[in-house]
Amino acid sequence: MSFSIISKSKNAIDIVFSENKMIVYLEDGRELAVPLEWFPRLRKATSEQLKKWRFIGKGEGVHWEEIDEDISIKNLLE
Repeated sequence: MSFSIISKSKNAIDIVFSENKMIVYLEDGRELAVPLEWFPRLRKATSEQLKKWRFIGKGEGVHWEEIDEDISIKNLLE
């Protein structure tokens, strides 16, 4: 027997960082861990710069003004 859960929610509600990962928390309860290696600007940023993010839209994306980086949550999921 197999089943799948289909969720229409792709918006982020929080983001935290470990030494080498960005962890995105989605409003449907999922957690997405992404290597910082995928994003050179994030990888090179200081921990203080990483903390200075804001959501684009209602969590559809994330923006870091200081390091000029934008990330789409939809693209992370694809």
